[in-house]
Amino acid sequence: MTEYRPLQHLPEPSGYKAGDVLLLVGELFGRGYANGLVDEAKRIGMTVIGTTVGRRENDGTLRPLTPEELTDAEALLGGRIINIPLEAGFDMECVDEAPSIAEQLKKARPDDFAAISFIDGTVEKASAAGSARFRSHLAQLEAELIDCIPAKANILLAHSMAGGIPRARVFMPILNRIFKGTGERYLSSEAFWNSPLGHLCDVSFNEVTADTFRYLIEGTAALRGRNTGTGARVCYTAYGYHGTGVLIGGEYRWQSYTPYVQGFAKKRLEDIAAEATAQGIPATVFNCPEIQTNSSALFLGVEISLYPLLTALRHESGEQIAAAVETRCQALLKDGETVAGMLKLADNYLSSPVLAQIVDFTTWPQHNSREQAELMLAASAELMAMHADQKQLVCAELSRIVFLATGRLILHSSWNPPSSTLWLNHDIIGRLLADARGSEIV
Repeated sequence: MTEYRPLQHLPEPSGYKAGDVLLLVGELFGRGYANGLVDEAKRIGMTVIGTTVGRRENDGTLRPLTPEELTDAEALLGGRIINIPLEAGFDMECVDEAPSIAEQLKKARPDDFAAISFIDGTVEKASAAGSARFRSHLAQLEAELIDCIPAKANILLAHSMAGGIPRARVFMPILNRIFKGTGERYLSSEAFWNSPLGHLCDVSFNEVTADTFRYLIEGTAALRGRNTGTGARVCYTAYGYHGTGVLIGGEYRWQSYTPYVQGFAKKRLEDIAAEATAQGIPATVFNCPEIQTNSSALFLGVEISLYPLLTALRHESGEQIAAAVETRCQALLKDGETVAGMLKLADNYLSSPVLAQIVDFTTWPQHNSREQAELMLAASAELMAMHADQKQLVCAELSRIVFLATGRLILHSSWNPPSSTLWLNHDIIGRLLADARGSEIV
């Protein structure tokens, strides 16, 4: 089991400098964790190179970006993108003339999730085909990198791939019931996870979220070997989630969003980083705090543990910084609602005995229960209702702080990481904002 290792001290400034390279392995689609890393790399003068997952044609063919798509993607990144499609996963793979997994699920009905089956061997064969395709494209990527990056440059390869829900309509109604369902619409995540569709998701999540990190490390061995003797470093990072330490009842306590079925793949990601580190390869999984993004909108309630960041800022960053953030947050609330009231509601949920019975680090990730789901979703709705405009949320402001802060912490910690897995909790974010190296984030 991975040891719980929160980052407790601000990292020293890294040795990355102008002329060094950040390679983002995973395409940007809006604002999220990876943006903070890109912003920090640019701030210190590094060259940012991006990748793309490519696009699928109507017939399922995977292709590179068109010139117009490439222009838009590079404008969003603010740097060059190597146009080799690094789509992960296998749901669209056709092997031995059998229909793809996505094709086999076209007529599947959500209510039949426990009885759905696949043509014998197709999941295993499609998974192998998807892995082979990804590795082949990685080899092309490595050749491009060797050609365009000087051997004397330090390189940070940042893995930002996650997810892996197969592309079939049957999943969304099921997942909405698991993550948002109450009453008759409630669905046990454990019942789903033990079904054929749950098994498929387990394999797919592992492939996309975790195994691609292994492929990246193995597939860039020549890049590392080329730097031998130059003094230049090649380091690897990945984005994890394994709960977060937040202030609950006046003390920092580890907690987690439930149910987080992707957590099994995130633990596998940690194991891969540990294996690489044991081989002398600097590879670190950074378990980041919960934020609210377009991709996390499915996980209603994940944002509740973001509100206590306000309390942590007051505790770690000082009155001036905390007051500035609280003032912006207060302006987003309805007349008569207060930040203090919001924090009390969040704390009531996070300190609930219901959660205490479920959430446990040693057995993480946990599945949901009807009582826990209804408590969480009611708390989430009550907190959301405090806002004046549902499109202007306190969580958006706090998420911005988190991804900018974690980007800075990840980049500099990756230079000499104290462990293969680190937690970036609310306390270290608060300390960064209080430090001259992070004060402008506010």
